[in-house]
Amino acid sequence: MKHRPGMIMAWLPLWLCGVAACGYTQDEWDQQVRENDRLRSELQQQTAAQEKCEADHAAAMRETEQLRAALNERGLTVESLTSDLDRQRKALEEYQIRLDQLEEIRKRFVALRSKLEALTRFGLKVSVRDNRMVIQLPGDVLFASGRADLRAEGEDILRQVAEVIRGDADLSRREFQVAGHTDATPLRGGPFQDNWGLSAMRARSVLVFLTKPTADKGGGLAPASWSAAGYGDTDPVAPNDSDAGRQQNRRVELVVLPNVEEMLNLDDLVREVHP
Repeated sequence: MKHRPGMIMAWLPLWLCGVAACGYTQDEWDQQVRENDRLRSELQQQTAAQEKCEADHAAAMRETEQLRAALNERGLTVESLTSDLDRQRKALEEYQIRLDQLEEIRKRFVALRSKLEALTRFGLKVSVRDNRMVIQLPGDVLFASGRADLRAEGEDILRQVAEVIRGDADLSRREFQVAGHTDATPLRGGPFQDNWGLSAMRARSVLVFLTKPTADKGGGLAPASWSAAGYGDTDPVAPNDSDAGRQQNRRVELVVLPNVEEMLNLDDLVREVHP
């Protein structure tokens, strides 16, 4: 059907009246069209985003099921793995606690060694042997050859040692053993019978002096914290084939007995403190 110009001109006023009747101007109408286009675009973007999320979720679920199937083939389950992780986490926590405890022991060891090294100014040697901290006293200074009664010079050294231990609260609470040692030269007859007897009696003499009250010119240390033992020539620190070596082996040691919590390798700690 062809429209004649006259007819178009006849309808145009009617259309304009229709637009005007709706209450919108042309600018307002165009603004509404643009707003609808914007909302339609946003809706399309949200729909696309939702579809992507649904696709990602479906892919993740498929991967999860594939992982479950792979675990089942190996006789494993998510629950067992979770249980293993919990056990590992607990083991790590316990291990960290033990590390902290060992660090505290190490600190106490370093402090103890520092206190005992004050004795080196008296010519004594402080070391770690057989996993024990040891104060080594030269036997020839303490005793005459083949004798178990202390020399005056030996008593002076022991008083100084006792003063250091007695004057420190931590040291005075520790337990010590006096260990007597001899060289390998055989000892026959006499009051001690052999090197075992000589080393034991020398250890006893040192212990008695250290625990004798200071009023009696002794060391004044608590007897309950001390014990004595004789090792004869069974624990040498040097070869017995020379005068110098035998002199080193004739000694008395004050051994700091470790507490139960300190039953660890002190040799390793020594290497950490004095590499």
